[in-house]
Amino acid sequence: MSADAHRERLAAELERHDLLSWLDVSAVEMEQGRVVLELPFDEKFANIASGTVHGGITATIIDTAAGFALRTTFDSPTEATLTTTDLNTRFVRPATGDVRVEAEVVRAGTTMGVTECEATTVHDGEPKVVATGGATYRLFRDAENDRHPAEETTEGSR
Repeated sequence: MSADAHRERLAAELERHDLLSWLDVSAVEMEQGRVVLELPFDEKFANIASGTVHGGITATIIDTAAGFALRTTFDSPTEATLTTTDLNTRFVRPATGDVRVEAEVVRAGTTMGVTECEATTVHDGEPKVVATGGATYRLFRDAENDRHPAEETTEGSR
């Protein structure tokens, strides 16, 4: 499958994923090791008192963008998986409008991957950083031979 076909399939996953489609997240840029996602502002996920985007929503988009950026480094990005092992988000200012998250791969090893992200919103006509963050992931690059922990079963364990 070509790189363009993989990008199209990854972008289609955003639409099929119930939470991400509910949030109306879209992939605006996707290349190897880098993904940019956009979240349009909607009052349904704003803090009631301030009307700003809830921090958990911003953290979710950071995690999603970071994971998609790492998956672009896989030979079969639409078939292999990954699991977040560490996610950090540093909030700088409230997001008052659409949120744009740019995620870049710092390192994509055989079994672990590290990313850095920046979330911005336009405020007074200028893009402003609302959060920075990153994530570490356990990578399952080989869909057939490297099984996700949820698929593994051990007799007597739950």
